[in-house]
Amino acid sequence: MRRIFRLKAEATSSSKSHEFVEKREALKSAGSLKSAGSLKSAGSLKSTSSLKSRMSRDSRRPTHRFVASAFRRKVIAATAAALTLASPFPAAAHDIPADVVVQAFVKPEGHHLRMIVRAPLAAMRDVEFPLRGPGYLDLPRADAALRDAALMWIANDLAVYEEDARLAAPAVASVRVSLPSDRSFESYGEAFAHVTGARLPDATSLYWNQGMLDVLFEYPIRSDRSRFSIEPSLARLGLRVVTVVRVVAPDGAVRAFELDGNPGLVRLDPRWHQAALRFVALGFRHILDGTDHLLFLFCLVIPFRRLRPLVLVVTAFTVAHSITLAASAYGFAPGGLWFPPLVETLIAASIVYMALENIVQISLRRRWMIAFAFGLVHGFGFSFALRQTLQFAGSHLLTSLLSFNVGVELGQLLVLAILIPALALFFRFIVAERIGTIILSALVAHTGWHWMTDRWERFRQFPLHWPAITPELLLTAVRWAILAVIVAGAAWIVFGLFGGLRNAINAETAETAETDSYPGGHAGPPLHL
Repeated sequence: MRRIFRLKAEATSSSKSHEFVEKREALKSAGSLKSAGSLKSAGSLKSTSSLKSRMSRDSRRPTHRFVASAFRRKVIAATAAALTLASPFPAAAHDIPADVVVQAFVKPEGHHLRMIVRAPLAAMRDVEFPLRGPGYLDLPRADAALRDAALMWIANDLAVYEEDARLAAPAVASVRVSLPSDRSFESYGEAFAHVTGARLPDATSLYWNQGMLDVLFEYPIRSDRSRFSIEPSLARLGLRVVTVVRVVAPDGAVRAFELDGNPGLVRLDPRWHQAALRFVALGFRHILDGTDHLLFLFCLVIPFRRLRPLVLVVTAFTVAHSITLAASAYGFAPGGLWFPPLVETLIAASIVYMALENIVQISLRRRWMIAFAFGLVHGFGFSFALRQTLQFAGSHLLTSLLSFNVGVELGQLLVLAILIPALALFFRFIVAERIGTIILSALVAHTGWHWMTDRWERFRQFPLHWPAITPELLLTAVRWAILAVIVAGAAWIVFGLFGGLRNAINAETAETAETDSYPGGHAGPPLHL
C-alpha cells in the first residue's frame, strides 16, 4: 500500500511540474511578444528611459541582443575615431608644431625690396590644401591655397618699414612647394633662382605637412639706399619660432639676424644713435635683472656709508668689466662650451669671497683691487648677455659696447642710490652696524655658496684636455697677452688717477672703527652723500 501511495504522489508531482513548465513557457512566449511589441512602439514613439523601465520590470525578457548591438555600435565609433586621428588629412592640421624655423632673405633692388621666405607648411593651420591619395599634396591645384597661406600666415605678420614709414602690403611674385631636403637657401642667389624656377613635378608624392612653402614678396620702395626695419610677429606659427633673416645690402654685404618669437622692431642698418639707445636700455635692464651682479654690488657697499669712498671701488669694477666685455666682443674670449660655466662659477665665488671679507672685517684699503679683479670675471658674464644682441649693433660695434656699459653704470648708480641710504637707516635704527654687516653678509654668502656648488657641478661635466700646440693656439696666447697688457695699463691708470681717493677710504675705515664708541654701538655720524 505504501508503494502505491508513493507512486501516486510521484505522478501528482510530475503532473504539477508539467503544468508549471507549461505555464512558464506560456509566460515566456507572452513576455516575448510583449517585449517585441514594446520595442517596436518604443523605437517610434517612446524614449529610452521608458524602455529601460519596462526592461527592469520584466527581468525574464532576453536582453543579450540589445547589449551586443550596443557593443557593436561602440566598437564602430571607436574604430572610426582612431582612423580619423591616424589619417594625414586636414583633421590633423590643427596641431601646433613645437619648433619652427623660418628663413628669410631681404634685398633692396632699385625701387623694389625683395623678400624670400621659407616656412614649413605644417605651421600653417586652417588652410585647406588640395590633397590626393593618402594625404599627398595635389600640386597642380595647390597654387591658390599656397598664396592664401603666404598672405595669411606670413605677409600679414611681417611689417616692413622704410625710414620709419611702413610699406604697403607686398605682392606675391612667386610661390612654390619644396622638399624638406632642399638646400637652395644657402645664399640669396640660389634662393631666388629656386623660388622663381621650375616647380616640382605634378606626380611628386609629398605629404602636405612635410613640405616647405617658398614665397617671394615684393615691396615698392623709394630707394634701395634707404634704411629698412622689419617687425616679424611669427610666433603663432609654433610653440617656439626662430626667424633667421639675412640682409643683402646693395653692395653685396650680408648681415644675419636670429630672432626669437616676436622680437619687436628690428633695424636692419641702424644709425649710431639708434644702436646707442637700444644698448643703453639693454645694459640698464641687464644689471637690474642680474641677481648675481646685484649681490656682488651689495657686498661691495655694505661696509661703506658714503658715496665718495665708493667712487674708486665702483670705478675699478666698471673699468675691469668694460675691458673683458670689449675683449669678448672682439673675439678674445675662449669659445669652448666649458667657458660660460667656469665664468658663472667664478662669479658665485666672488660673491662668497666678498661676503666673507665683510664678516672677518679685512681692511678696506685694497678693496678696489679686489673689485678690479672680480670685475674682469663679471665682464665675461656681461658678454654672454650680449652674444645674441650684438647682431642689432649694425656697423656700430664699439658704440654699442660703450652704450651697454653706460646702461650698466646707470643701473648701478640707481642701485647704489637706493642701497646706501637704506643700509644707513638699517644700521642706525634697527641693528648695530657690525652685527648687521655680519648678518647680511652671512645671508649673501649662504646664497652664493649654493650657486657656486651648483655651477661647479655643471662645469665639471665638461672634460678638459691640454690643447695641442697649433698656430691657432699661439694666436690665442698672443691675444691673451695683449689683453693682459691692456688690463695692467688700465689698473695703472686707475691707481694713478684715483690714488688720492685712497685717503678717503682710509678715513672711512677709521670712522667705521669709531662706530662702537657711540652709545648702543650704533653709527653716530649723520649720513653724508
